[in-house]
Amino acid sequence: MNSRDLLQSIKELFRDWNPGAAGALIGFGFALSWVIFGFFKTLFILALTALGYFIGVRYFSHKEDFRELLNKILPPGLFR
Repeated sequence: MNSRDLLQSIKELFRDWNPGAAGALIGFGFALSWVIFGFFKTLFILALTALGYFIGVRYFSHKEDFRELLNKILPPGLFR
């Protein structure tokens, strides 16, 4: 099973669920993370997750933008 199939099956799972149950599951995950890691570590994890989502949406959906980002970060001509 590749990642696209896994993502599709997760989407189908949440599509069939009650929105309240999905919200409760997300809330439970947040509360469990808070208890295990503490408040500030949980906020850090959520911030990095949001940053990863932004980078994924912004740069990985447009390959040319991702290449431009790599050219800005890495030395010129290293990534072609």
